[in-house]
Amino acid sequence: MQEHHGHRWLRWPSDPARPRLGFGADYNPEQWPRHVWDDDVRAMKVAGVNIVSLAIFSWARIQPRADEWDFAWLDDIMDLLHTNGIAVDLATATASPPPWLTTAHPEILPVDRDGRTVWPGARQHWRPTSPVFREHALRLVRALAGRYGSHPALAAWHVNNELGCHNIYDYSDDAADAFRQWLCRRYGTVEALNQAWGTAFWSQRYSEWAQVLPPRLAASHPNPTQQLDFKRFSSDALKDYLRAECTVLREVTPGIPVTTNFMIMGETKGMHYADWASEVDFVANDHYVVPGPQAFDELSFSANLTGNIAGGRPWYLMEHSTSAVNWQPVNVAKAPGGLARDSLTHVAHGADAVCFFQWRQSAAGAEKYHSGMLPHAGEDSAVFRAVTELGAALRDLAEVAGTTRQPARAAVVFDWESWWTAEHDSHPTDRLRYRREALDWYTALVDLGVRADVVPVTAELEHYDLLVAPILHVVPAALADRLRAYVADGGHLVTTYFSGIVDEHDHVWLGGYPGALRDLLGIRIEEFAPLLDDQSVELDNGTTGILWTDRIDIIDADVEVLAWYKSGDLAGRAAITRRSVGTGSATYVSTRLGPAGLRPVLTDVLDTAGVRSELPDTLRGQVELAVRQSADAEYWFLVNRTGEPRDLSGVEGAILYMQQAGDTAAPGLLGPHAVTVLRRRQV
Repeated sequence: MQEHHGHRWLRWPSDPARPRLGFGADYNPEQWPRHVWDDDVRAMKVAGVNIVSLAIFSWARIQPRADEWDFAWLDDIMDLLHTNGIAVDLATATASPPPWLTTAHPEILPVDRDGRTVWPGARQHWRPTSPVFREHALRLVRALAGRYGSHPALAAWHVNNELGCHNIYDYSDDAADAFRQWLCRRYGTVEALNQAWGTAFWSQRYSEWAQVLPPRLAASHPNPTQQLDFKRFSSDALKDYLRAECTVLREVTPGIPVTTNFMIMGETKGMHYADWASEVDFVANDHYVVPGPQAFDELSFSANLTGNIAGGRPWYLMEHSTSAVNWQPVNVAKAPGGLARDSLTHVAHGADAVCFFQWRQSAAGAEKYHSGMLPHAGEDSAVFRAVTELGAALRDLAEVAGTTRQPARAAVVFDWESWWTAEHDSHPTDRLRYRREALDWYTALVDLGVRADVVPVTAELEHYDLLVAPILHVVPAALADRLRAYVADGGHLVTTYFSGIVDEHDHVWLGGYPGALRDLLGIRIEEFAPLLDDQSVELDNGTTGILWTDRIDIIDADVEVLAWYKSGDLAGRAAITRRSVGTGSATYVSTRLGPAGLRPVLTDVLDTAGVRSELPDTLRGQVELAVRQSADAEYWFLVNRTGEPRDLSGVEGAILYMQQAGDTAAPGLLGPHAVTVLRRRQV
């Protein structure tokens, strides 16, 4: 049985009961001469920094050789930071093995699906399942815990770094052995494995466990259930490694909270973070904005999901950028005000610490063009001035610390296994992108001024009046039962194309699509009708569909058609349907409509569910609302999504913080792309 660890926040070294928001960055003093450290700490105090993450990539410095340790420099910087009132989130330094280890033990290096070794030269060049790597890494963890567990600067332990960012899928012999053990625990017998994997197809039947391999490079499409189980296994293997480090830290330093930085952002999908959350004492996340038309909605979506994975409790924004990053094809600097807007949007969704990669921008190495709190230009720079302004803003918002996210009445349901499985090869289309569809629905809700949570499918869904479950592709029988009960109890469910299709083994539910949800939705589909890249279809509600269509037959008298196909081969057939069940309903959308095209159907469903915007009409779609709450107050975070100032005179509340945004700043006026925070009496 999985052990669940209760929420424990940072152990602030001084005045621990005082409310405060964490503010800081990854700090890499080993990159700089000793005399620079004093200047760093002075500038940190100017900026308002109160916590830094230390030693993340320091293994080779801490342990220069197998039997040689150098803690003197780390002792020095820990003491210096503490003397200046700056707390430390101390990393276990295991993220990047040193050259002496990979030279002595090349068997710790990952192997890709083509059988090629992933060599040193970057980072994360280690196998999650390597017993040799684990032995050396845990030795380092134990040494750090023993030396610094009682250091007064220590606020938290930071396990590894961005687990799985580069080594989520390893196809080595170590991984093959661990995969077989994982499968044996899951299925018990080879016969049960054969049944689950459908190995009667293509003569894949196994007679012994030793015959089973990871889905390495194959002549054609690897077994789809093998692929799904390997994704499950790979996430579990990293989780098991996380647990191993946590176990050592909790044994040696039971009073210090432990975390690791997730990467809930964009297309980072290999790690099942909702499943990992119970392993840490508080959730931490890294997030970077990728330019595009929904860039800031994606930031909000990711922060929202992080907050709900954290159970509504405070979480730690471990990394984001002050300005440009270094790893995108074109790395664009943030516009004025963007640093504060991005940071405070995370706070709006529950972050009680706002940190960056990194403090001082590197002069050498692969990330030297990644922005920092203290840029190459130094303190006399727009970035550093924005950093110090944000530090002051977070001090002004200290009373928000420790408050929780206020649940919304609507939710977008997010499912990692549907994400993994819906995008497998050998499917009706390879153009489908699960997270993009989920983000479209979130954007459409925000466009309508409706506050919505983004929740994992394992959450308590019955508390919501409206659930949107896009591309809920994997629906085990138990989940189908939950959704039927939800609708029967008066809930309103919306789902989409390619939902309800397979069970937990990636076996198709027979009898016609949408399979497990067919009777709930009251429709039946005999064959998918994906669209080519240059095809689109018109609906009679004025919207346009792309990517997918379905030939829907209505099989229940309680189904009404909300929109019909107006063009294409399906002209005159249902495109969007709704089945009423008592006071509840189940709606199906059979094509990709994009955020604008989803508004008409959402308007109808929201009205049916009785879910209303909390914003005045003039702000709906122009301003995003997120709410945090204490026992006696609500904190409304209002984020201007537009390039024009917005009048907040119709919104009640005392201004706790107002982001200045050029010449448009004025009482009651929210500047372009700016943020304000209002304190309101708890209703």
